[in-house]
Amino acid sequence: MFNSLSDRLTATFKNLRGKGKLTEADIDGTVREIRRALLDADVAVPVVRAFVAQIKERALGAEVSEALNPGQQVVKIVNDELVEILGGQTRRINLAKNPPTVIMLAGLQGAGKTTLAGKLAKHLKAEGHTPMLVACDLQRPNAVKQLQINGERAGVPVYAPHPGVSSEFDTPTGDPVVVARDGVAEAKAKLHDVVIVDTAGRLGVDAEMMAQAANIRAAINPDEVLFVIDAMIGQDAVNTAQAFHEGVDFTGVVLSKLDGDARGGAALSVASVTGKPVMFASTGENLDDFEIFHPDRMASRILDMGDIMTLIEQAEKNWDRGEAERMAKKFADQEDFTLDDFLAQMAQIKKMGSMKKLLGMMPGTQISRQQLEQFDERQIDRVEAIVRSMTPHERNAPKIINGSRRARIAKGSGVAVSEVNQMLERFTEAQKMMKKMASGGAIPGMPGAGRGGARKAKGKGKGKKQKYGNPAKAAQAELEAKNKKANAPKGAAFGQGGVPEDFDPSSLNLPSGFEKYLGK
Repeated sequence: MFNSLSDRLTATFKNLRGKGKLTEADIDGTVREIRRALLDADVAVPVVRAFVAQIKERALGAEVSEALNPGQQVVKIVNDELVEILGGQTRRINLAKNPPTVIMLAGLQGAGKTTLAGKLAKHLKAEGHTPMLVACDLQRPNAVKQLQINGERAGVPVYAPHPGVSSEFDTPTGDPVVVARDGVAEAKAKLHDVVIVDTAGRLGVDAEMMAQAANIRAAINPDEVLFVIDAMIGQDAVNTAQAFHEGVDFTGVVLSKLDGDARGGAALSVASVTGKPVMFASTGENLDDFEIFHPDRMASRILDMGDIMTLIEQAEKNWDRGEAERMAKKFADQEDFTLDDFLAQMAQIKKMGSMKKLLGMMPGTQISRQQLEQFDERQIDRVEAIVRSMTPHERNAPKIINGSRRARIAKGSGVAVSEVNQMLERFTEAQKMMKKMASGGAIPGMPGAGRGGARKAKGKGKGKKQKYGNPAKAAQAELEAKNKKANAPKGAAFGQGGVPEDFDPSSLNLPSGFEKYLGK
């Protein structure tokens, strides 16, 4: 969503690189470009004015003029201010001292409240809570059915005493306020520690909608009221947020559809205008496309500095520890990296989500922004199809795959033979790299590659070829060599038992230099 803004800001900061000192004209030009970039991204005008004023004030101060690298200091200032307008710090759900914790969702129709209810329930369940969903949207067609499906997918129960309407011509039945109150009572009776109440929305803000939301709030007295807003609606996000803030008095914001291609001004405006923090972000259609909103990490993404922490958290959450330990042992034992191992590793990566999202969290991706947008997620499925079209023997010994086998594999996986060839070439290179690393050598292209790989410690063994890549095997071999040396006969090579240690060669009156033949 922030690609356009990120590109504009990155291009602006390039002009500051390499400058030992920044003039007031340099700062004015940079601030002007930042203002244009934010306005083009649909950030609210009052927010832009306050943002650029603060940046200019700090940029003209001592922290930039006295910095060793003024350009980087300006980037740091922009990053700090972005974090502030995004909320300042990460905000978690305030859990009730006496369960259940009641969470009410509010927002316009189409913002994604019902989908978000399922995502939030699954997220809380993964954290050890026992959430329950309450269907209070009795006006939108099939809203209750949608919530029931999301609850089933998330593995949480749904309280829905009324089916709602199935078309826009049906008359709504049931009172949403009564359903909300009874839903909270049901959760208490069944010992659920979290209740998520899904309320109705409208295509626009109106008095009836606000009255109903206010009545539900008064009836259930929620611990959190989350305002769900479509991150793609642009400038109108501020007006909508202010109306809900006055009518419902929400405690936090949830940004939905953050994976869209809109300019993302809502994310940079809502928290600053309402004074309420952005707590969560919905980044896709699946129930797993949901994350806690971290202002500092989002600012890093906007400035194209990556989001390594979120990447690590996703890896820890989805990575199979047993499989990782198996691969680590195989790597340590210098066993061959096979296509079955490659398939297992690819399955692990797919668990982490979209490859585009993962690559987008890496720093410096603006260099290949166009390639990233053109990346085809189905390419991974095609590679998997190619590997699965091979026999078990072919996966363990790819060298036996000749021309006829490649043609069969291509036909079985529905791809061209050239794609099979390319995949096998890439796998061969990966296999060589794994062998190089396992034997203690450097990765090709990294510092130290081509100069003997990893060097031994100085002193003993310098210049000798390393025989064992596995430390355990090397230690065992060294121990065996010491035992062999200790058990070997002492003294000269001829004569059993050799020469006694207390024997004096001078007593034999031998020619000079002959002592060496006696092992002395």
